[in-house]
Amino acid sequence: METVGRLCQTPIPEHQIVKAFHRSAVKPAAILLLILLSGIAPIRATEIKIWEEFSGEKALAHVQQLVDLGPRPAGSDAIEKAREYIEAQLRHSGWQVTRQAFTDDTPRGKTHFVNLIARFGGDANPASPSLLLCSHYDTKLFDTIRFVGANDGGSSTGLVLELARVLGQHPGEARRVELAFFDGEEAYENFSDTDGLYGSRYFAKQLQGEGAKRFRGGILFDMVGDRSLGITLPPNSPSAVAHDVFAAAEALKLRKYFSYLDRDLIDDHAPLNAIGVPTIDIIDFDYPWWHTADDTMDKISAQSLRIVGSVALYYLAEFGLKR
Repeated sequence: METVGRLCQTPIPEHQIVKAFHRSAVKPAAILLLILLSGIAPIRATEIKIWEEFSGEKALAHVQQLVDLGPRPAGSDAIEKAREYIEAQLRHSGWQVTRQAFTDDTPRGKTHFVNLIARFGGDANPASPSLLLCSHYDTKLFDTIRFVGANDGGSSTGLVLELARVLGQHPGEARRVELAFFDGEEAYENFSDTDGLYGSRYFAKQLQGEGAKRFRGGILFDMVGDRSLGITLPPNSPSAVAHDVFAAAEALKLRKYFSYLDRDLIDDHAPLNAIGVPTIDIIDFDYPWWHTADDTMDKISAQSLRIVGSVALYYLAEFGLKR
């Protein structure tokens, strides 16, 4: 206190004050110049991590919109409304959507199905995508219960719509991805070569041969919203893809949510693997409300959707799209 008082009592000439100011101002300017010339980009401190952009709340809101339509079995009025909603959301995020319509024989007679295929951007001849992200958007037909499929059909569709929004903000990545929303995943009676997986079987049939070579691999999402999340990869999953998915989960400290199922699983990934597109099934099959009237919104959470979405985006950014 006393030293400060004595210094303040001694007047400093104005020209010395000005010189001191200029000397102090030179240092920050010089440092900034050195940073610019040396190529050290301050932007690194705020480098965008695409996996942090995924919103579980936005994904959950999509699920709510679909569930509000009620049961959405193939061929119903409700699934047509679901299609229109999915298409509108994709176009809003910059994706072009194509309807892949077909009719197939089912235990309930001939049924009309529509797969939705989305590519990013408005180019007439887009670059061939390298990875496929899939979900089914139909719900199983029941005669005795009202099945709205919040988790089974809803959660994965909401998740892929949110992935589409995030990827749409990164055109370079988005153009290397194709999105597929399969109709008719659910079997009318029992899964067989002619019942169930209608949409993915038709998609794979159209793709087989040279078309399948466009893709290095794929991810199928199914039942990914369970509040008590435990992703169970089928043991016959493509090993390289599974390894990288586990590594992505580990990097985000989310590895505890991912393990292997104790048995093989029939799902929309099977027809894709059969034609040589290595596709992993990210699914939580330990779900007590599977195919019951209690598969409702209160059984799923935004947090679970965020966990799966962020791991998927980390996988894409650090593994899938780097090859």
